[in-house]
Amino acid sequence: QVQLVESGGGLVQAGGSLRLSCAASGRTFSNNAMGWFRQAPGKERKFVASINWIGSTTYYADSVKGRFTISRDNAKNSVYLQMNSLKPEDTAVYHCAARQFAGGSNQLGDYDYWGRGTQVTVSS
Repeated sequence: QVQLVESGGGLVQAGGSLRLSCAASGRTFSNNAMGWFRQAPGKERKFVASINWIGSTTYYADSVKGRFTISRDNAKNSVYLQMNSLKPEDTAVYHCAARQFAGGSNQLGDYDYWGRGTQVTVSS
């Protein structure tokens, strides 16, 4: 059974940092692109960042460029999201996702596997 499990969320003050982790099990995702999406209460799930299979190409939503960094460790079957200079508007449930192709995507529908998410709350 394929599972993606996120961790690292929590409550942080504006300007602070958090590092999210996503551990995959059930199969290896070393040949697959991974992504992070987030969903605020009452809003649609939105793209945050993606990374290709080898980690050489990354994409970011405009709202997080320069503040967030996505990375991966294929030996650990894991992907990470370093979040700096956090803002209250970053508050959301953050979901890890994997797609069956090697290239990253900012489209929610391009991803085949999803984690349940981890809550990030940024206080002002």
